This record gives sequence, C-alpha cells and structure tokens, in this order.
Amino acid sequence: MLSDLQEIKRLKKEKNAIILAHNYQTGDIQEIADFVGDSLELCIKASKIDESDIVVFCGVDFMAETAAILNSNKKILIPDTQAKCPMACMLNAEDVRKFKKMYPDAAAVLYVNTLAEAKAEAEILCTSSNAVKVVESIPQEKILFGPDRNLAWYVSKKVNKEIIPIPAHGYCYVHKMFDLGDLHFLRSKYHDAEILIHPECDPEVQNFADNVLSTGGMIRHVARSPKKTFIIGTEADMITRLRGENPDKIFIPALSDAICENMKLYTVKNIKNCLLNEKFEVKVDNNTAKKAKVAIKKMIEISKN
Repeated sequence: MLSDLQEIKRLKKEKNAIILAHNYQTGDIQEIADFVGDSLELCIKASKIDESDIVVFCGVDFMAETAAILNSNKKILIPDTQAKCPMACMLNAEDVRKFKKMYPDAAAVLYVNTLAEAKAEAEILCTSSNAVKVVESIPQEKILFGPDRNLAWYVSKKVNKEIIPIPAHGYCYVHKMFDLGDLHFLRSKYHDAEILIHPECDPEVQNFADNVLSTGGMIRHVARSPKKTFIIGTEADMITRLRGENPDKIFIPALSDAICENMKLYTVKNIKNCLLNEKFEVKVDNNTAKKAKVAIKKMIEISKN
C-alpha cells in the first residue's frame, strides 16, 4: 500500500498536476510542493503554468482565486474550502466602489490579499513586496489603498502621495500579534541579531525593525546578509523555509505563537484526497475574472521592470 506521499507523487504524474504552496505552509507541505513562494511569486508562477492540467493551491482562498483568474483553462483545486483569509473579507466590491465615488481623482490600488470581486474594482493590484513600486508607477497623487492599514502606512512613508486606507480598520490578525515589548526583550538577548519585520505589522513594530520586508524579501535579504542571526517577525512557518535554505544561520521567531490557523488547515492527507477526488475546484465568474485579470496583469508587468 502506498503512503500518502507516494500516492501524491503518483497522482501528480497521472493527472499532470502541480502543487503550489505559500511560505506559511508547514514544512511537510513545503517539501511536497513543486513551487513555494510569497504572494507575488505565486502570482507570477500561476501566470506561467502552461504544462500542467491541474493546480493544487496550498494557500488561502484569495490566492487560489488569483490562480483561477490567470488560468481559465486549468482546474484549480484547494484542499480545504475553510482556508479563508479574514483580512481579504474586510474589503468588498461595494466598499471599493463607494470610496471611488468619494475620491474620483484617486486610483484604487488593492493588496492582492482581497477577494476576486474587490480585485475587479481596482486599477492595479500589489503585494507587500512591490507595493511601493506599484504606487510610484501610477500618475494619480491620491491612492485608495486596502485592505491592510499597516501596509498602507508603510507605503505612505515611502512615496510622496496621499494614501487613503480602505477600510480604515483592515488588518492581518497574525501580524497584529507582534508586540514592541517582545522585540525589546529579544534585542537585549540577541545583541547581534538583525530584526526583520513584515509590513503588515503595526507601525511602532516596523519602526523598531532593522528591515521591513515581505516574506520573499526576507528570503533574498537573508541569503546575501553577512549577519548570522535573525529575529523574524512574520508567520511562524516562514522560519521553516529560512532554516532549510540557510542551515548555517540562526533564526529566532519574534513570536512563536504567530500562526495563521487558516493556512494550517492543509495536511498531506487532504492534499492527497484533493488530487484523488479533484475537489475542491475554485471558480470565479467570467465577468469578475475578466476585470480582475486586468489589474493582476498590470501588477505582474510592473514587477518585471
């Protein structure tokens, strides 16, 4: 009898399938994935899937929707339909339209961490790794930016434009967990460590950091940094990938309990069942997908330059 891992390998070959996984997945899932990355890297990878018929997406709902939008001729599967991003639900299409009416001279730049219906109302999307570049690339001086307020704050400090957060309260519950007191303690304990913080964290936490980076940015930074010890302020399993790629360096979680429970709904077993039964398929209605694809493609093109 084949093990779950052996069965996944067999099914991938039989069904011409690949597995994409976010950096926040557990180590066993990162190991079976064909590609592991941050939101931008996953978007770009999803836009280049030509050879596969089925994509199993090990990320939360908005990520799988993005893959479905970019691959209308592929079957996009998600192993658990409850893997939803609470922040993505904080901004709906109606709210985007309302703010666009309130600020007719502003451009709507939405974080990729939104559902498809909101993406369809955006001029362009961004991720935490390219948000500043995206905002700088558009001519408008007023920017409607959402749903993460802390990322909006981060961008506002980097550009000479008015950033209007929509909604005012948008946040990632995991990154809101990080506390300045914990960082002061870790700084005193690990004097030579470099503190890397995600831009979804609160402003005072960002200000205390040595560098504010997306998860992809953290990977690139650590690889070239002469430092040996790093304090990592993002979802806990980011350290799993960092340790795997940098065995000679030390990684300390800024908070061990910073866990995205939604990301952790995936297991090797439900990924096997997903491939076996080809459930659950992610679909986006054609009109929404057509409009959202324009904003996604603009973001990808900006990222190439």
